[in-house]
Amino acid sequence: MSDGTVRVTDDGAGLRTLTLDRPEKRNALSIALREALATALGEAVADDAVHAILLTGAGSAFCAGMDVTQFGGDREHKEQLLHSSAAAFGALARCAKPTVAYLNGPAIAGGFALALLCDVRVAAPTARMGFPELGRHIPPSYAAARAALPDALARELCLTGRVLDAPEAERRGVVTRLGTLGDGMALAAQIAQAPPAVTREVKRRALLAGETTWLALLDDELDRLRAALLGS
Repeated sequence: MSDGTVRVTDDGAGLRTLTLDRPEKRNALSIALREALATALGEAVADDAVHAILLTGAGSAFCAGMDVTQFGGDREHKEQLLHSSAAAFGALARCAKPTVAYLNGPAIAGGFALALLCDVRVAAPTARMGFPELGRHIPPSYAAARAALPDALARELCLTGRVLDAPEAERRGVVTRLGTLGDGMALAAQIAQAPPAVTREVKRRALLAGETTWLALLDDELDRLRAALLGS
């Protein structure tokens, strides 16, 4: 059984793969896993040998979303929930290096948000993705949706909670293509082999453009989560 960490592998040519490694829980985002992801992303950004990052999941799912079994608890625990969420989603959202998500299986709720915060997405033909937490009275991450999707599509998915299958996701531009893990790695490797100074400049411009739009929305969502959890 995994301890809820992130498995890190390098291809030796600039590509680092981060695998959410909690397959027995469909890679649900526990506090430990969120902290491990934030750490792994920080280490990848700091490593000059890493030019691109591939994010995927172990087992049959990409990520089933937040680990709801950890919701609640005392104030100290709620602070851990808040801080680990801010660390993981913030590190991915503001990652200075190109990121590719390979959706090996379902990417649901917070898992879908992770995928949308990556620069490019490739999905297995059997993958599904969406924000069904809407039905549990939890607002989806409109910020993550706007990071990757046109406004009309972002609103549709966030307001309906509808889960897309992989073919529809490809048709509507949610994912770039369908394929195997090897296809996702090949695309990420192609990006890793480009001049790193150039790809990092592209990322700088993309993040600059996001500061007044989806990154501002992400900060607002964090403030709302803080108020919900801590009342402040």
